Amino acid sequence: MSAPVPLSPEEEAVMRALGRFLLVIPRALDADLMREQRMSASEYAVLRHLSETPGHLMRMSELAMACDMSLSGMTRLAAKLESLGYLHRIRCKEDARGANAVLTDKGMARLREAWPTHLASVRRHIFDHLDDLDLKQLAAAFTAMATDP
Repeated sequence: MSAPVPLSPEEEAVMRALGRFLLVIPRALDADLMREQRMSASEYAVLRHLSETPGHLMRMSELAMACDMSLSGMTRLAAKLESLGYLHRIRCKEDARGANAVLTDKGMARLREAWPTHLASVRRHIFDHLDDLDLKQLAAAFTAMATDP
């Protein structure tokens, strides 16, 4: 086995910037939602994922995975969103041990209310800095990195 090839200065700069990006951007998006909407990015993500599925319904375990949360964390967050009237939890028809989360009309309305804040935040923190980049190539590169084992 040959020795690994050291990173070039440009590659090292990309790695350092990427590491910083992965820490700073989620915090910035969350802070904007909290400040302007009193909603966390995790709450927004749950409502968004449910809004994008047929019937606005997802199995709790799938929703947890989609939001990069543990099932217990999702259960706590779903309980909060349910208490606010944004979703309901129902038994899974295919497996009585499982539960599904279903977006309510009130939850969809809340998502629509928060969306402009989230969109402005994403534009300001991300897309305003990518003017000269080929976004199709960037998306393809991110997709390849995310699917490479």
